Amino acid sequence: MDAAGSQVADECAQYAGQKQNDFITTQGGKLLCSKIIHLISNNQVKSQVSKVLDECELKMYKSVSFPAIGTGQAGQSSAKVADEMLDAIVEFARQKSVQHLQTIKIVVFQKKMLKDFYESMKKRQDSNSSPKESWLSTLKSFFFSKKHSAEKKTLMSLEKKVNLVTFQICGGSQEAVESTESWIKNLILKEQFVSIISDEAIDSFDKTQIAILEDLQRGNQVTIEILHNVSPPQIKISGISRDVCSVSLEVHKMVKQIKTSEEEQYKAELFSNLVEWRYSESNNSFIAFDKMTNMHLEHAKMAEKLYLNVIIKEKNYKVDLNTLMATDDQGNTINLQRVAKDEGK
Repeated sequence: MDAAGSQVADECAQYAGQKQNDFITTQGGKLLCSKIIHLISNNQVKSQVSKVLDECELKMYKSVSFPAIGTGQAGQSSAKVADEMLDAIVEFARQKSVQHLQTIKIVVFQKKMLKDFYESMKKRQDSNSSPKESWLSTLKSFFFSKKHSAEKKTLMSLEKKVNLVTFQICGGSQEAVESTESWIKNLILKEQFVSIISDEAIDSFDKTQIAILEDLQRGNQVTIEILHNVSPPQIKISGISRDVCSVSLEVHKMVKQIKTSEEEQYKAELFSNLVEWRYSESNNSFIAFDKMTNMHLEHAKMAEKLYLNVIIKEKNYKVDLNTLMATDDQGNTINLQRVAKDEGK
C-alpha cells in the first residue's frame, strides 16, 4: 500500500463499505498497473482467485498479477495456497467463454515458495490421464500469455508411404479364386498391427523429428501418420507387428525427449522471473545469461555447490559460486552478478 501511494489508500477508505464479492477495485496509483483489486481476507484462496479472474474477464482486462495470497499475515501454507491458486487458474483457463484475459502471473519471491508452486504443477501433470488438453499446457498458455498461439509453428506431416503389391489369382473356378483371395487377405491381416501414441508433445515435433520419422518409415515395413485434428494429437503406426513395436519404442523416446526439453524450458522461465545471473563486459556493463544457464547457476547456488562450468561467448568458464568469478582455460577472469528480480536491475 505504501508503494501505491496515498491516493489508493484514500480510495480504499472511500469504498470500504461498498465492497462486493469480497473485494474492491481502485486505481493503480504509483504502481505500474491501471487497477488494483483489493481482497478481503477470508482464507478461501481458490474462491478469491476465481472471483478476481471473472472480474478481469468481465472488465476486459488483458493481464493480471497475483501475489501468493494468504502466505503473509494470514499464515497459510504456501503448498496449500499453490494448490488452490492453480486450481482456480486452470478451471478459469478451460472455460470456452474466456476472450479477453491473456496473461496471468503469480509473483513469488521466496525460493521455497517457488518450489511449492512448481511441485503443485508437476504432481498434477503426472497424475493427469484425461484425453483433454493437459493441465500443464493449459496453465503455461496463461502464465506466459496467449500470444504464443499466434506464433504456433506450422503443423508437420510425413509424406505418405505407398507400396503397392498386385496379386493375380488364377484358378479352376470362381470359388477357388475367392477362397485363395480370402486366404491371402487373412494372412496379411494376421501380420498387421496398429499402434497409436497420443501426446500433446507431438504438436511440438519440428523438421528434426519429422526427418527421424521418415527414416523409420523408410527402414521398416510400417506407415506412420501424424494426426493433428484430434486432442491430444496422435501418431498412428501401422504395419508388420515386429516393426510397429520397434518403431513405437523409438517414437515414445522422441516424445519423452520433447517433454523433458519443454519442462526444462518452463522451469528456466520460472527462474528467470525470480533471479537474473549476469557476466561483465569489457566496458564494465553486465549481460544477462540465457535462461537455461541462468537456471543452472541458480540450481548450483541453491545446492551449495562450489563450482559450475558454463559457456560465455563460446568459451568454457569455471564459475566460483562463492566469489562470483568465472575463469577460462587461459586463466582469464570475468565478474558475475546475481540479481533477484525484486531488487530491480
